[in-house]
Amino acid sequence: MRFLFVHGTGVRRERHDRLFALVRERLTARFPDAAVESCYWGDRFGATLGAGGRSVPGLRPRPLPEGPPDPVDAETAEWALLLADPLCELRVLAEAGWDGVGTRADGPDGPDDDRDDAHHDDRDDGFAMPGVQPAGQRVLGLLAALAPAPPPDGDELGALLHATGLAAGYPAALDCAAGSAEAAGAAARATGEAQAREVATALARAVTAAALALAGAEADCTGAERDRIVELLTTRLGGDARFPGARAAAVLGRLALRVTTQPLLNARRGALTVGATPALGDILRYQARGHGLREFLHERIAARPGPTVLIGHSLGGIALVDLLALAAARGTAVPGAHLLVTVGSQAPFLYELGALTALEPGEKLPHGFPRWLNVYDRHDVLAYLAGPVFPGDPRVSDHEVTSRQPFPACHSAYWKQDSLYERIEQAVAEAEIG
Repeated sequence: MRFLFVHGTGVRRERHDRLFALVRERLTARFPDAAVESCYWGDRFGATLGAGGRSVPGLRPRPLPEGPPDPVDAETAEWALLLADPLCELRVLAEAGWDGVGTRADGPDGPDDDRDDAHHDDRDDGFAMPGVQPAGQRVLGLLAALAPAPPPDGDELGALLHATGLAAGYPAALDCAAGSAEAAGAAARATGEAQAREVATALARAVTAAALALAGAEADCTGAERDRIVELLTTRLGGDARFPGARAAAVLGRLALRVTTQPLLNARRGALTVGATPALGDILRYQARGHGLREFLHERIAARPGPTVLIGHSLGGIALVDLLALAAARGTAVPGAHLLVTVGSQAPFLYELGALTALEPGEKLPHGFPRWLNVYDRHDVLAYLAGPVFPGDPRVSDHEVTSRQPFPACHSAYWKQDSLYERIEQAVAEAEIG
């Protein structure tokens, strides 16, 4: 009996040698009379950038910018933060308010440098006249009065919401903002007119961000359309879109640039792409030109007589499933392949997608396909279940292990777990190999 180990995506010689040394040591301890071999394919069939990466914008890494941020990058980062947490600007206003901040009241011709709204008398505000509802509460009232479903015709806001794919999520976005503690807290702190206008802007941005987040990939919205939706909502909430609020932006602007990924991606796209090429590129290359790797595996399996246990990690498991299924379907099962063990494999998922070379979705494993033990860790997002997609097939079984590691560490942590080798030992006995 022998074991043949087939490594996964992104593995090259140095990494393969360390990994296989561990696998060989563990298997030899349990099967001292078995031959343990590896089928290294990374250099021959792995992906490389054939043109040196010339297709990648920004291949040469640029230093992260110093000094004032680019306005477009800053705006993109702020909206990335809003999409992750639509209420974040309202939360700043609710918790920090305007205490001690020199927020200027904005007149029709621009900021009025002679008046500080954090300290001036509220009786000078149109929102805060005696007997009139407080400024911030008035904004909340206008928000509650907004129609949850603006018509697609005859109303610019409704037309924009429908044209951008945001109409379906707009009512929930309104409810999210109107019913939030953040909105209530910000409104309670807004005692002056300029402060109320800033709350109106933050609410408009929160509603727009929530609608975008709910639409997800279904949104078809440009930055200009997004900004126009904010302007229309701000106006309907009693604010002035010409003078956006500054308090929340001052607090969150720099934070957005630091905690969101877009500025880093802009500066490091080339390096990140080159670094990701072996892992992602191997999968894409196999999907397009996997025949050569499958032939190579077939030659290695058939090179020695006797029963063979095939162990495939990640993409190695995909290639083995394809090879064994295609050969069995032709009626020429791979000689000696008595047991297949896939570890952290995407083969079942590709089968469901219709992206597995050997089998159409719903097609059964052909006669002659060997026993299949599929090992997975539920925290490994690249590991999938085989049994449920081949229901009733006694040859297929799943086995769960856990490394207590998050992804991506768990995708490589299988090989140090005793439970993996114990289950392989059990599968070998069940297949009566040896």
